[in-house]
Amino acid sequence: MIDTRVAAESKSSGTAFLLWFFLGVFGAHRFYLGRPGTALLMILAWVLFIVPGFVWWVVDAFLISGMIKTDNNRLRARLQSDFSMMNSARQPSAQSA
Repeated sequence: MIDTRVAAESKSSGTAFLLWFFLGVFGAHRFYLGRPGTALLMILAWVLFIVPGFVWWVVDAFLISGMIKTDNNRLRARLQSDFSMMNSARQPSAQSA
């Protein structure tokens, strides 16, 4: 059940790479992956210093898969926590028996 939810709610690597390739200058892939702070820094790097912005853009091609895996692991941990809290709330306490 948890893996199904993770698969349904996870970010698409294809979408992330398309955003990186076509709109990477604007940090669109980082906004999509839930990293707005570094997306804004990336835009700033492009505006102020073109070479570091380009290097960051190239490096992100190798980081996108890891960002998606990290997000999926966080989602899985949150869902497992929610699931265990639901199960503990359903079980009757020892005093009421």
